[in-house]
Amino acid sequence: MTRQLSLNAFLHDAGHHEASWRHPDSAAERVHDIDFYVELAQRAEAAKLDGVFFADSPGMWAATPYRPTAHLEPITRLAAIAARTERIGLIATASTTFYEPYNLARLFNSLDMLSGGRAGWNIVTTQSEAVARNFSLAELPSAEERYARGQEFVDVVTKLWDSWEDDAIVADRESGLYFDPDKVHPVDHVGRHFQVAGPLAAPRSPQGRPVYVQAGSSNDGRAFAARNAEAIFTAHQTIGDAQAFYADIKSRAARLGRNPDHVKVLPGISPFLADTEAEARELQHYVDSLTVPAYGLAQLEGLAGISLAHLELDEKVPVEIFGPAGNVLDNNRSRLQVVANIVERDRPTLRELLHRLAGARGHNVVAGTPTQVADVISDWFRNDAADGFNVMPPLYPQLLDVFVDRVVPLLQDRGLFRTEYAGTTLRDHYGLPRPASLYAAPGSAAGTQQAVAG
Repeated sequence: MTRQLSLNAFLHDAGHHEASWRHPDSAAERVHDIDFYVELAQRAEAAKLDGVFFADSPGMWAATPYRPTAHLEPITRLAAIAARTERIGLIATASTTFYEPYNLARLFNSLDMLSGGRAGWNIVTTQSEAVARNFSLAELPSAEERYARGQEFVDVVTKLWDSWEDDAIVADRESGLYFDPDKVHPVDHVGRHFQVAGPLAAPRSPQGRPVYVQAGSSNDGRAFAARNAEAIFTAHQTIGDAQAFYADIKSRAARLGRNPDHVKVLPGISPFLADTEAEARELQHYVDSLTVPAYGLAQLEGLAGISLAHLELDEKVPVEIFGPAGNVLDNNRSRLQVVANIVERDRPTLRELLHRLAGARGHNVVAGTPTQVADVISDWFRNDAADGFNVMPPLYPQLLDVFVDRVVPLLQDRGLFRTEYAGTTLRDHYGLPRPASLYAAPGSAAGTQQAVAG
């Protein structure tokens, strides 16, 4: 089968640009209105996109009054969206540092059940000290500790999702047997971080397991993704960096005995779209002009862990100010490395750097015509820099509408993107196999199924 793009709509209040809510055409008044997100998901589904995605942090994203920072809980939002859509995937972020495995396994299993197999879990460990203080922690555990807990967390959740074999429910009215007890398994997990008896109090969901998604490109993040992730959300400014990351992740997965084709690399792209490139850049410039420098500066200082108060807005950012952030294949703070590379490559002023980051927090911002944006997507896809993209419109709903109405048809005409869904589940859309239960007997029908569609 011809390789096909994967495209998600990353839903983020009034848009991914930090000042999007100030645009006169934004939906700033609707960022807590569930109908707003349902409408966006329906638009994405009409264009046959793979999924919609919500990022999340269990706390205020920024202690600032300069943009919407309070968000509805994502699994609840996706449950509402599931009831009013039919095919589009539903991906939510949930932290392994601030959930318990059993609760999270139950939540995502329920979302997968009620949506008919469309759930995906974006696995994060969370790196916010402020969030830690919402959970009775004086400080955030180290990155090493968070990833160790995260790996054990994923192992436990996998056991829970697999604890019912696919054919465990027999519903035999004559004998009175509802499920076969030999096919429902305690997990009896005893580890460093968790002790979980199981089984899950729910049968296996339509996908077997919701799709495992991971966001993060640090050294620890790439190792974790190569072992666990079926889709990876990542940020790159250049095709060269994206190609290096892509090759690294695929080779890591292969060395672990995984099929690299079952690890989808999906960078973010944030397109300003208009009839001409000049109009697109004018729109970008206008939205940039709406930023409040104090907000962007606070975000940048938080990322860098240093004060930048001594710099004037129109002063060049010194290359050395971010220290040795590393490169795309050797770094411990991946988003800081993206910023450091912008400074080294483009030598921006502080104001210019804040505008670069305002658009999509380090993801690739592209301003141009629908054809130019389609060209970027096609180029990265055809040259092993991406398997698809997380589409991050700077302004909702307008720029999502332009993307699905004018960019998607170009990708379809080029034979790169579907014109109809081939399956019903998120695994179908991504072309991923339905995994067998860990507890299924080898050689059984349940133990050998590899139902791949899409």
